[in-house]
Amino acid sequence: MDIRIATKEDIDDLMCIRLEMLKVVNQLSEKDNFLEELVENSRDYFLNGSQTTVLAYDNGKQIGCASISYIRVMPTFSHPTGMRAHLMNVYTRKEYRRHGIARQMVSMLMEESWERGVSEISLDTTEKGRKFYESLGFQASSECMVLTRKV
Repeated sequence: MDIRIATKEDIDDLMCIRLEMLKVVNQLSEKDNFLEELVENSRDYFLNGSQTTVLAYDNGKQIGCASISYIRVMPTFSHPTGMRAHLMNVYTRKEYRRHGIARQMVSMLMEESWERGVSEISLDTTEKGRKFYESLGFQASSECMVLTRKV
């Protein structure tokens, strides 16, 4: 088992496992295609965005990924660096789940975030994933509100 931070040279593996994850999470079939805009913007973000991604391999085969995006906001008393992060796209192939792979990937990203001066890591989770994140120290928050653009 090899779990490591992805580099630009891993872009093809990264895109492959992320698109697989999106199909699984969104219950799409193998035949469903993504908008070219989504694919190209995802690729650009991985190559040029403020993020870190971890890839997991078993004998050279991609089996998981997890990403964290870094966000700089105006510093406050509770967040003096202004650095925050958002964890997303935590995915392990079904046959590899419940082996601690996601825990290792997320832990690596958390450590990297703390080293970068991040004062808060947020995430979105399903009810099914809540216990996993709570076991890592995440707590539910009632502070956030969201406005979504209507298209």
